[in-house]
Amino acid sequence: MTLNKLTINQIKTKLADGEFSKADLEFWRDDTRQGVQTAITQFERRIEKQQAKQIAFNQRLEFEQTAWHSNMIVAGIDEVGRGPLAGPVVAAAVVLDQSFDLLAVHDSKQLSLKMRQNLDQAIKQSVVDYAFGVVSVEVIDEVNIYEASRIAMKQAVEGLAVEVDQLLIDAMTIDLPLPQEKLIKGDDRSISIGAASILAKNYRDQLMADYAELYPGYGFEKNAGYGTKEHLAGLAKYGPSPIHRRTFAPVKKYLSAN
Repeated sequence: MTLNKLTINQIKTKLADGEFSKADLEFWRDDTRQGVQTAITQFERRIEKQQAKQIAFNQRLEFEQTAWHSNMIVAGIDEVGRGPLAGPVVAAAVVLDQSFDLLAVHDSKQLSLKMRQNLDQAIKQSVVDYAFGVVSVEVIDEVNIYEASRIAMKQAVEGLAVEVDQLLIDAMTIDLPLPQEKLIKGDDRSISIGAASILAKNYRDQLMADYAELYPGYGFEKNAGYGTKEHLAGLAKYGPSPIHRRTFAPVKKYLSAN
């Protein structure tokens, strides 16, 4: 079929599928049909957005690229669960290589639940290695949440099957004899830390959903242990569960009240 006989819908399909040449695109740009011009405009906007995503992705891969240029294996580490009133703190460690190309990977806090869940398996299948660290509420209460987060991160790194040369960590350092780059807002600045934040968030959310079946009434499946209105109402009614952090102020209040 010649180009001048293509319908508007056929041109839209070719633009969507990428089945066209540079000459085709130039030809369609001269097409006077409004529907074709709209399709071309929408196509060019999609390309611009994709290019912007690629540029942002490349910028967030600079720390990893620096390590790779020195033939170093680098792991990104992040934790989730420092703020909740209940449940463990969870960390993930992720090792990427230069084939990793999931442009949507970002700080988990900037992604919807659906996007995080969709990315979970894609990340696990695309990375060189990943591992988790989980630290219980008992340890959190014993050593404080900051130190518990560091322990979880250390566990995650030690759980990797791949031996790494350097660590990229979100806003802290851990007790391991490895070069470490402490990155403020690291989950927004490093792809490997961002990937770790997504895996850790999904892992902990599932843990809390499982706990919700054991300890109903607090809404753990929805609030992941954070102090929502429903959660606080559950504390007031039932008192703290076995997975509540007893050194956290709101929980302390209900310990003395029940």
